[in-house]
Amino acid sequence: MHTMWKGAISFGLVHVPIKMFSATEDKSISMRYIHKDCGTPISYVRKCKHCDEEVDWESITKGYEYEKGKFVLFEKEELEQLESETTKEIQILDFVQLEEIDPIYFQKTYYLSPGETGANAYSLLLEAMKESGKIGIAKISIRSKSSLAALRVIDKCITLETIYYPDEIRAIDKIPNLPENVNVKENELSMAKMLIEQLTKPFEPEKYHDDYRGQLLELIESKVSGEEIKIAPKQPAADVIDLMTALQASLNAMDTGEQKPSKKTSKKAKTNKKETVS
Repeated sequence: MHTMWKGAISFGLVHVPIKMFSATEDKSISMRYIHKDCGTPISYVRKCKHCDEEVDWESITKGYEYEKGKFVLFEKEELEQLESETTKEIQILDFVQLEEIDPIYFQKTYYLSPGETGANAYSLLLEAMKESGKIGIAKISIRSKSSLAALRVIDKCITLETIYYPDEIRAIDKIPNLPENVNVKENELSMAKMLIEQLTKPFEPEKYHDDYRGQLLELIESKVSGEEIKIAPKQPAADVIDLMTALQASLNAMDTGEQKPSKKTSKKAKTNKKETVS
């Protein structure tokens, strides 16, 4: 696993050397833009619109647009001066309860392992956090971007989750068409709660799969093999039925086991599934 960051966790006068690893990976299928006439990938050129010429990296700098078409420019050295030695330090500011943080704040997860000389201090922090049930709120700078972070324990590993600053969270009142006064019928509410109860189960992440990616991989394999692909026409949308009927039908489907498709899929069904990818 690739080490993407090295530094240390600090809380009080305790210093814990660590290495950081990404805890997740993007499994999206990457596509290239291709010239249809010859099958060649399209390249992207760094070109100045004003000078009408290609620009090499040595002639490129960073700038901030403070007005339309007006920029202030920065040299690499100027931006580097803003960074200090603390950019290699995860400084714990406070300890809080995990339940106090709304999930909207979480961004990306990283695993932290002890550095060459940090095993004892790492184990101490891990056990102290585990027994206290608290998580640490810290500041960290990754690739020149400052971020808040939450440090918590997963199994035998200290995990870091980058979180948004409060001013990066958009206010709910800016969202259009939200109901002003919630007014629902009691019988509909009762049936909706029954449906929620029927669908309530322990969280088992391994049972969830990316169906689109699976279908796309099947389609890619078929094209590589030279098979003829027929795209099925899009099915018309079902007629809209009233809310009460939808709730009752959902409950009936749960009772009869029709809500979940069978895990056993025939070869013909798989073929049809593959052919319906658009």
